[in-house]
Amino acid sequence: MNDSIKLLPDHVANQIAAGEVVQRPASVVKELLENAIDAESTTITLVVKDSGKTLIQVTDDGKAMTTTDARMAFERHATSKISSADDLFNLHTKGFRGEALASIAAVSHVQLKTKREEDETGTQILIEGSEVQAQDPCVCPSGTSIAIKNLFYNIPARRNFLKSDQVEQRHINDEFQRVALAHPDVAFKLVHNNNELFRLPKNNSRQRIVGVMGKKINENLVPIQEETELLKIKGFVTKPSYAKRSRGEQFFFVNNRFIKNAYLHHAITQAFDGLLKPKTHPSYFIYLDIDPKRIDINIHPTKTEIKFEDEYGIYAILRSAVKHSLGQFNVAPVLDFDRDKSLDTDYHTEKSNAKLPKVEVDRNFNPFQEQPQSQPNAFKKNSHRGQDTTWETLYSGLTDDVDFSEDSHFESKIQPDELFDDTAHQLQTFQLMRKYIVSSLSSGLILVNQHLAHERILYEQFLSQITQEAGHSQQLMFPLSLELSPKEISLLKSLKESLELTGFIFDFSKSEDGIVNIKGIPSMLIESQIYEVIDELIADFKADIPDSGFDRNNRLSMIMAKNMAIANGKLLKAEEQQDIINTLFSCKEPSVSPTNQPIFVHLGENAIEKIFNT
Repeated sequence: MNDSIKLLPDHVANQIAAGEVVQRPASVVKELLENAIDAESTTITLVVKDSGKTLIQVTDDGKAMTTTDARMAFERHATSKISSADDLFNLHTKGFRGEALASIAAVSHVQLKTKREEDETGTQILIEGSEVQAQDPCVCPSGTSIAIKNLFYNIPARRNFLKSDQVEQRHINDEFQRVALAHPDVAFKLVHNNNELFRLPKNNSRQRIVGVMGKKINENLVPIQEETELLKIKGFVTKPSYAKRSRGEQFFFVNNRFIKNAYLHHAITQAFDGLLKPKTHPSYFIYLDIDPKRIDINIHPTKTEIKFEDEYGIYAILRSAVKHSLGQFNVAPVLDFDRDKSLDTDYHTEKSNAKLPKVEVDRNFNPFQEQPQSQPNAFKKNSHRGQDTTWETLYSGLTDDVDFSEDSHFESKIQPDELFDDTAHQLQTFQLMRKYIVSSLSSGLILVNQHLAHERILYEQFLSQITQEAGHSQQLMFPLSLELSPKEISLLKSLKESLELTGFIFDFSKSEDGIVNIKGIPSMLIESQIYEVIDELIADFKADIPDSGFDRNNRLSMIMAKNMAIANGKLLKAEEQQDIINTLFSCKEPSVSPTNQPIFVHLGENAIEKIFNT
């Protein structure tokens, strides 16, 4: 009987490991940048072509490798960071497992050049699919340069699962920003398709945040500083007025390593409780310095999740530190009202006890005893309980004294004829609760949600404009300036063509300074809505930009329609109500909103008669 269990070949094992380590080009960027940081580099350059599918190259000036080390670096579980299991709880470096380079080399073409300062020549290694093709001496500057070409060339299925270039480049930018924010003392540069996206010189934490996120954030940063026996906290949170709908600007760093932690995020949001607008999130850049023995970072393949020994204590300290900073810098509201001196307690009565009210009861009152007819009105001054009275007299004179003037709000004063058109004898539209439009049909009544109805109308108009390239724009006399981060500007550029078909006109001539000018807006858009609409667009498309042109235009139309539609609670004129009803039923899908919510309810003749049991 033949044995069925066999050892996997090294190249197969490396490809399987690559499935965990190398999920997309951004994963390669993360591993290579962290290796450059561990090499104590002071300048790091990242060059990307075709969003990492063709080339990912990282060049640094840190400690280089010998000829033997350069070859060993691509073996599985080869590392210089740890030598025993105890070292896992005393880590001060990024990469430590020794599987990143081996996994990357299993699914790409790799070219490594490295040279130490004391050596005259360096070493060059060429690897294709885990197989070393060549290792030769070379002439190169001091430091290390590693180029990853044709990622997933030998796994076409994985390559087909990659998203569009815009999406993959956005993930690369995210990883680059995380490493750059964690190490402001290192100079970084990012070049994509020969275009320089970031140039970040050595600086302090605040200036590094401004360099990555844009100049607008500088005036909104609130510093945080706290030091305890458990940990040290430093960093910045943004003012509540800067809160955004998206969660893209929220960073936790533990010992200069980016992590994700929902529990600590909750501590930040609790500190902002009552200060934020609905559906907005604060931005923060928090750096935690903690003893490596108190954490475990070896619980996730990407090392973005770690386990804390005392998570509850960190939560309390972090929330308190953020609250203290918001109050210290006059961001949180302070109860400091102007007092009225007449309301202050008098000195003589300050310590006196309050007097209890006395309740007087007429024990001789008899409700069944007859009362003389000298009481013409029960609501006049003479209504003492001690007098002889009957219960009928309590209502005497009521019809004479109650005022039924025009200011009275009794429904009995509304005449049914006022709800009908004198000429057509049909029920007119009217607004109910400033939320619904009520109108008549030949078969009954219809109750329309004004916001959802207007959302459907705008959605179909925008979608028609984009597909037919017939958008109308209104020129602005004074262009509006938006201060955005490089990431947000890149996203707007990718949506520029579709947005201009709706009526927007953008000017990106000052985009290098973080400024985008808007010279024209859709004719249906109010100028005061521009910032909210752009913010919503950026928040929604930050996660993903659809590859399909129709899916992109569809989502764009939905977002703009949702933000520009008439809000519930707005009072509409009669002609506005009628216009919404008429336009709604000329749409292709008048019954549901773009998000598949019912727009109206129809009460037919049978349903109305059933209500009254007729």
